[in-house]
Amino acid sequence: MSRNSSDSVTSRYLVVGTGIAGLQFALLAAENGTVQVVTKKESRESNTNYAQGGIAAAVSPLDDFESHIEDTLVAGDGLCDEATVRRMVEAGPALIDRLVSYGVPFSRDGGEWALGREGGHSRRRVLHCQDLTGREIETHLLEAAAAHPHITLHEDHMGLELLRGEEVGLTGDAAARVVGARVLDRRTLVRRTYLADVVVLATGGCGKVYSYTSNPDIATGDGLAMAFRAGALVKNLEFVQFHPTCLYHPEAKSFLISEAVRGEGAVLINERGERFMARYHHQADLAPRDIVARSIDQEMKLSGSPCAFLDLRHLDRAAVEARFPHLVKTCARFGIDMAGQPVPVVPAAHYMCGGVATDGDARTSLPGLYAIGEVACTGIHGANRLASNSLLEAVYFASRAAERGRDEPRLFGGDAPEVKLPGDRGDDRPRGSGAVVLEHDWDLVRRVMWDYVGIVRDRGRLDIALRRVRTIRQTVEDLHRHEEANPDVVELRNIALLAELIVLCARSRHESRGLHSTTDHPLKSDVVADTELRRGVPLDGETCSEPVGGAGA
Repeated sequence: MSRNSSDSVTSRYLVVGTGIAGLQFALLAAENGTVQVVTKKESRESNTNYAQGGIAAAVSPLDDFESHIEDTLVAGDGLCDEATVRRMVEAGPALIDRLVSYGVPFSRDGGEWALGREGGHSRRRVLHCQDLTGREIETHLLEAAAAHPHITLHEDHMGLELLRGEEVGLTGDAAARVVGARVLDRRTLVRRTYLADVVVLATGGCGKVYSYTSNPDIATGDGLAMAFRAGALVKNLEFVQFHPTCLYHPEAKSFLISEAVRGEGAVLINERGERFMARYHHQADLAPRDIVARSIDQEMKLSGSPCAFLDLRHLDRAAVEARFPHLVKTCARFGIDMAGQPVPVVPAAHYMCGGVATDGDARTSLPGLYAIGEVACTGIHGANRLASNSLLEAVYFASRAAERGRDEPRLFGGDAPEVKLPGDRGDDRPRGSGAVVLEHDWDLVRRVMWDYVGIVRDRGRLDIALRRVRTIRQTVEDLHRHEEANPDVVELRNIALLAELIVLCARSRHESRGLHSTTDHPLKSDVVADTELRRGVPLDGETCSEPVGGAGA
């Protein structure tokens, strides 16, 4: 690592984000060079940390690769890249062994793995650490990263913009490469420049685009927005997965009831106490997530009820408490006896199946830039993610990126060139003039997305949403010009941009497939295609409203 007079930090690798994908990449890449890792809040705060269910892999003698591949393809509804799915699934057992080598304590039943089953899976293949799998994995990877001499973690640092080589004085082929990022220290409000030969986005998803989400507050889609503004290809953003079962309680903020609960025998019932999932799918309560979420939504609309219910009363109480101690304890805190009464649940925005388009080695359309984890669209999830495939995808593509990244050219052998970026000012502190506008627009954009771009859509509502989010985004862009070092403004800017991109993608898909259900086109098209979007390129007759990019935008 080196530092120059303009307060830029250089390294072989720059990672933005500290979920399982970013941490796994950092640990592997650190064997070949220095790694700077920046993360927006505390390093433990990520979607990985909230992953209760587990990680899917065909490790049982009663399972096989072909079954896991087929389940993934069926859930993806025609849009998975089968070759990529096959490579990931076949790598699964070795990836699990690597996590175990870091000390991840996957639950066992005697000497064998204690495997769970979730919606869309035909076999028991979900490894878990009771019901806190994501937290356990992240804890052990963080401990390993913190102890590594070639890895430096920077908490409370959020990415602002990606940098091209030409912006820092590089010429030739290097001028077009992504070579770093402008980053805001959230504590001091000072902007810094991080330069690297290889830049990796591992920033997670964008659940906070919606009013109701299972995601933590940091899930504002920063990496996806940064990549789009830099000119990267993004695709399939209409496929927002709504988790079927978030706890419905006025004091419960985004608390997820894992699909593993249904995998162990819980059933969904409506307000009349009737089981209903068999009316919607032959797998009933173990149907894929998109179908379960739409079914709950339909039952709520038919009855006027604000929620559905998970019923575990027919299961053994001791078994429930042993398998789901965290869930049982949290429900009890809200006055709900999880094993003894129906648990109120409602769908909530959970996972972005689209993202920054990547190839089989996690490379984006921009040279020097990689994307891994939820921020990426890798071809694994297609139109609907199979439960617990996300953690496997994260570690798989982190491995692919680390292997490919070793071959990337070295741009910064010594001190980095002096960096003079447009928009840098001596006074980096927010002026605070837009506080009221900020709070209003933050709530409004998320409410518009929930009301008009939710589980079931139609063109009329999407058109309304597009007009409203564009108006909001233009207001936020004006605010950002004056307060570009205000973290809240930065996040709202990203949320507003992604809202517009999601709507544009949804308007352009004239069929119902996977997670995208529209009453205007209730059937699947015979033509199977991705929805691709790049800055300045029209999609369905529309382009993203300007301005969207540049350090001074």
